[in-house]
Amino acid sequence: MIATDTSPVNQRARIITLRIVALAVIPLIIFSTPAWGVDSLALEFFENVGILLLIAGVIGRLWSILYAGGRKNKTIVQIGPYSISRHPLYMFSTLAVLGLGMMLGSVVLTILLTGTVFLILRSTAQREEKHLRAKFGPVYDEYAARVPQIIPSPFAYVSTQEVTVDVRAFHRTIVDAMSFLMLIPFAEFVEILREVQSIPHFVIW
Repeated sequence: MIATDTSPVNQRARIITLRIVALAVIPLIIFSTPAWGVDSLALEFFENVGILLLIAGVIGRLWSILYAGGRKNKTIVQIGPYSISRHPLYMFSTLAVLGLGMMLGSVVLTILLTGTVFLILRSTAQREEKHLRAKFGPVYDEYAARVPQIIPSPFAYVSTQEVTVDVRAFHRTIVDAMSFLMLIPFAEFVEILREVQSIPHFVIW
């Protein structure tokens, strides 16, 4: 009989991978400038929508942790955001990164950042689900058959009047949310560099 590793996924690998991606893309962000110009209406629209999406992603992560904080890998949460996506934390993280890309005003950066993060998180989700299927069996299979992995199905939403909140997990997520919100001043700083043209840059769509 072949032994199967059903232990929970080590999240350090995901975190390290995302940090490496972030470090690799920072020079591309700093040394590029949107093709449509810093004063264009298109750029302003992109930036404003991006800010809204990033904030929505942060709020969504807080909402998700209200339902699942401290219970991950212990039970199958199937209500609230977990009724529309099996991995809402990853869904909202991807949404926040989509917002960052749009704030930077580049279609190429938006696709590159969002696509890369989505693929990393989807790979992590698939590995997590091997553990969950081994632990919960048909119960998880039935849940997975109803609810999409990451991309949400909004009309499937169900919830309850009350949820039990893990305060420690919620506090950790608030700290985590602050790092996402710091992307807003980072994008503004990049825009200032572009406007004063204090560094060499190349045009990117």
